[in-house]
Amino acid sequence: MPVFHERLWPAAWVYAVGFLMVPAVILVFTPINFLIGAAIAVTLYAAFLTLILAYSPIIEVTATQVRVAGAHVPLNFTGQCIPHTTREKARLAAGPELDLRAWLCIRGWIPTSLTIEITDEADPVPYWLVSTRRPTELASAITEARSRAPRQAG
Repeated sequence: MPVFHERLWPAAWVYAVGFLMVPAVILVFTPINFLIGAAIAVTLYAAFLTLILAYSPIIEVTATQVRVAGAHVPLNFTGQCIPHTTREKARLAAGPELDLRAWLCIRGWIPTSLTIEITDEADPVPYWLVSTRRPTELASAITEARSRAPRQAG
């Protein structure tokens, strides 16, 4: 059972921008056939919605691990968690202060993020940088779960 669960749903403006393809496709197909253009536009928008929703990553903290999208790390290999609670702090973490070896799960429509230190000496990744709408809560969940987790041999 997860201690923390968050799905990184796209912001409302992403749906609106995607919807702009509907009139564009209709405009292109109107000289040929308006109904075919409308059908293609609706089908394309439905495919767009399906893709952005299906590929919205999930962040989950369980009693033994942190899982972000398809990646996971045991809690005993996580270290300090640094929440980036403002747009500016998150921008700096993902830009000028970024270590190129870091593992990233960044979504442009989410203005905050969290750095999760990776303490496994065999792992070349120094930290994960993860977009989250609740960075402080995620950091607390990782810290609390790590303190309760049984020590595993690394």
